[in-house]
Amino acid sequence: MSQRKSLALVALIVIPGLFFGLVFSFILLLNPARPAAADCGPAAVALDGNTQVEGYSAEQLKNAAAVMGAGKALNLSAKGQTISVMVALGESGLRVLDYGDGPGPDSRGLFQQRDNGAWGSYADRMDPTISATNFIKGLQAVPGWELLEPTIAGNKVQRNADPYHYQKYWPEAVKIVQALSGGDFSLEGSDCALPGNSGAGDDYPWKDSPTWLQVGAGSAAASPLGMFYRECVDFALWRVNQQMGSTSAPFKFLNGNFRPDGQGLGSALTWKAGWDAKGWPTGQTPRVGAVVWYAPGVGGSDPTFGHVAVVKEVKDNGTYVEEGYNGNPPPDDHSYYTRAVSSSVPSTFLYLPNQEEKK
Repeated sequence: MSQRKSLALVALIVIPGLFFGLVFSFILLLNPARPAAADCGPAAVALDGNTQVEGYSAEQLKNAAAVMGAGKALNLSAKGQTISVMVALGESGLRVLDYGDGPGPDSRGLFQQRDNGAWGSYADRMDPTISATNFIKGLQAVPGWELLEPTIAGNKVQRNADPYHYQKYWPEAVKIVQALSGGDFSLEGSDCALPGNSGAGDDYPWKDSPTWLQVGAGSAAASPLGMFYRECVDFALWRVNQQMGSTSAPFKFLNGNFRPDGQGLGSALTWKAGWDAKGWPTGQTPRVGAVVWYAPGVGGSDPTFGHVAVVKEVKDNGTYVEEGYNGNPPPDDHSYYTRAVSSSVPSTFLYLPNQEEKK
């Protein structure tokens, strides 16, 4: 096989010693990784009489500031504060409403909280700070909320019918929180905004380790995850572990223990089958942190083994940014890459249990 093709998609115990290629001819463009934000802690409100955000009144901004202030008092991260503002936008447009709706005629306040005893008195629900505090305590009680998509995290607290109801309010919430905090942090492209560490850039811990081409197909080329170092599958499995809270040895998900039937997760070729065997969801919608699966030959991937990557960012124009390893021909193989891809190109997206496809 030509040395101009890149090594990709090798799993140590399944395909030892094989060398195969991957050239993505469909790529729209290469995007450099952005550094993670320096501060993912609470954002401090810097609201004064001159603060303006296009499309929002002084009353709405004052209510958003109250939400952020409640979050800071509870040591809620900037991401959590933004989720809280997003939910208030989706429920009331950042207004203290003294009326409900058809599904909830007794709903009141910024968060449209019900009169069921869970959200305090009528006065509590109508008070921006108290109602925000109660919402945030509910958010913090959701196991792993930081790993969820913002709209899913909000839905776990509010329990509204459509879990994706809040999704369209996220960009506006980011804009408002940035404006009210003086713009001293950025959610875009940082681990503050994304599940796990997806999107944080090239934080793969074995980026300087030798590939199997350099040392042969022996155990010296095996990462702690049981894949060959600097292969697409090893990077993707690293991201899976991160997002499920396993960031150091002993790692929770390995090539040899991922599938409940005892088979190895294997090369990229078998990842879809591995997901199915584990009972994890798949779908056609890109979600940040989901594994991108290319069947053999799809999108220019290797005709025998395909390719896997990870969704780094979802765009509004029908594309997403994927990140991965070993997706370029030599001399850029076995290294980190990002690029924008049409959402219709991959065979499917492999979701983690804390992700789901909109129905």
